[in-house]
Amino acid sequence: MQDLIAFGLFVFTSFLALINPIGVVPVFMTMTSDLTSAQRRKTAFKATLTAFITLTIFAFAGEILFKFFGISVNGFRIAGGVIFFVMGYEMLNARFSSIKFDEKDIETKMEDIAVTPLGIPMIAGPGSITNAIVLMQDAQSVAYKIILPVAILIVLLITYISLVAGGSIVKKVGETGNKIMLKLMGLIMMVIAVEFFFKGLKPILQDIFLIGG
Repeated sequence: MQDLIAFGLFVFTSFLALINPIGVVPVFMTMTSDLTSAQRRKTAFKATLTAFITLTIFAFAGEILFKFFGISVNGFRIAGGVIFFVMGYEMLNARFSSIKFDEKDIETKMEDIAVTPLGIPMIAGPGSITNAIVLMQDAQSVAYKIILPVAILIVLLITYISLVAGGSIVKKVGETGNKIMLKLMGLIMMVIAVEFFFKGLKPILQDIFLIGG
């Protein structure tokens, strides 16, 4: 029983650190600055639900899926980096709101940002996906395998609460504050993108040169 509790605590803390619910809030606040409180809650729910489904699928079938499609975690990091860079560039140039939110198709745009980049790869990123796959392989019994999605769910509930609470700050900072935040978060997002990209590219290049050598 103690081993089961220890495993559960390890799973919870590792996902909490990797997903970093507080770290997602500034990007969420910026992306949803034009939405109502109800729309922000809906977007936050869809983003965390997308992340939960993604992490659960990869936990139980990730290794098989990666092998079947010939996907590597490093390739996933590179793809995530490209997505982050494009979004960050739009935000840095204060174009994100006008591009992502117009009255005619706001529901579609909400779906878009809830799935990508919020759900994947911001919340369910390469690190948390890899963690889900590895920890599922370490699970010794059915009880251990049940703990994994439960711990993920708890972390994502915390993430949802953080997003909803943080989103209310947008109303208080005003239009000028939102524009400043948009540019700042765009810059940070581009830095994250570069980190993602080169973390994925470095081992791929190392493998190429080792094979070539």
